[in-house]
Amino acid sequence: MAKEFKRDFVDQDALKDSEMVTLKEISPPNEMPFDITKIGHVVLNVKDVQRSTEFYTQVLGFRVSDVYPDSMMPGKMVFMRFNHDHHGVALVGGSEREVDNTEMHHMAFQVETLDEVFRARDHLEKHKVHIEFSGRRRAGCQVAVEFRDPDGHFLEIYCLLDQVGPDEEARPADEWRPVASLEDAVDSAPPDQDMSLRDPSLKR
Repeated sequence: MAKEFKRDFVDQDALKDSEMVTLKEISPPNEMPFDITKIGHVVLNVKDVQRSTEFYTQVLGFRVSDVYPDSMMPGKMVFMRFNHDHHGVALVGGSEREVDNTEMHHMAFQVETLDEVFRARDHLEKHKVHIEFSGRRRAGCQVAVEFRDPDGHFLEIYCLLDQVGPDEEARPADEWRPVASLEDAVDSAPPDQDMSLRDPSLKR
């Protein structure tokens, strides 16, 4: 069984280990013939394409762009969007294996405001979706709620991910403020992160 780790713990000493320093210093070559700007879409294998489509539309608010019948994709396929891209997530039905998240750890969806993360927590709980984590993550310092879809895929809704330019350094670890609740995230912001809620009543 995988070891459980506290998500609000920062091991400052281990981060300074030579192996960690070497990993962080790996960079692309100076000349690249292309520039990837975003993750375009993710396609998930699911057991029940109807059940999963209902989850992603009714609970997460995605919209269906197109579908394939069995004759075009065994198990059927559903393309769903959450911005102007034709699809950000697609589902292929008929999976017979249990999801163990060994291939993909999790998939994260951005919202624009802190209030939306708080409202997402309430909305997920209203739909009886078990929340596995809420608060501020470590590297990147995004404020997030984490949960699973009906097949066990690990998902995240977040905002306020640190923005880092191509030649800039990421925020140092001693500025991370990892906490395991949204309320604590508001009360312990890292430097330059605006944790103002437009609707303070969202706090519990």
